[in-house]
Amino acid sequence: MGPIILAVVFIVILFLVIFIAVNASKNVKAMNHCIDSVMAELNQHFTVTPVDAGEYEEIKIYGIMKFHAEQYDIEELGNLSIMRVNMGFMQMATVVITPRDKNMPLLSADYMYILGNRKSYLEFYDVVKEKDEQYNQLLGALSKVQDNYNHLEDIVPSEAWYEHLLTVTAYKGGKSMTDADMEKMLTDSIRVYGEHAVTLPLLTAEEKAEKIAITMEYTDGLIEKGGISTDVFKKELGEETTKDFFDKVFFGTATK
Repeated sequence: MGPIILAVVFIVILFLVIFIAVNASKNVKAMNHCIDSVMAELNQHFTVTPVDAGEYEEIKIYGIMKFHAEQYDIEELGNLSIMRVNMGFMQMATVVITPRDKNMPLLSADYMYILGNRKSYLEFYDVVKEKDEQYNQLLGALSKVQDNYNHLEDIVPSEAWYEHLLTVTAYKGGKSMTDADMEKMLTDSIRVYGEHAVTLPLLTAEEKAEKIAITMEYTDGLIEKGGISTDVFKKELGEETTKDFFDKVFFGTATK
């Protein structure tokens, strides 16, 4: 019986390895396609220039998880960061636009590919001093975009200390067959975001400094008060290095 049991265990393990590998390959392709679509949409509205992420281009967590970070400067808007990780059974892409030069909300999008399942967290954060008419019009337009995707499954996110900063949000779940809709939900949002951004005036030096300070209340708060992904980085990298990564690359509040 021993050799038979071992053979069965081996076959089961082999099947699981193949199953995970096949799904990972499909998910990486879907993830990369989504990011390519995001970049194509951004380039329709802005001049987007790569920035060297330096030591943070690849971040190893727990020795096996490799986060690949990309950083870009969006001319007359702010910082763009893109982070991807492939953990075999799960792939995740994060897109963050941190506006420094205009009165815009911070955009954060997390796309998770878990075998055949999907999760999408799309959030716009109030990191502004005043919500003028143009700002409110933008939020209204972004909300209308999300209305077009009410057919996607709603999921309930965990409670967080920064909920008071959230404006327009979309938390969706699905399967691989919903990849196209989830991708379009993000690119449609970026299209509206970009269309409004180009009509807004640039902030003065004083207004820009004030906006960055407000943004850092949120980003520093993630380190001090916690966040799901922030806690992972803090545990492995320490608070000081995590803050350095946030300031220089992920949110780019320390650049320009």
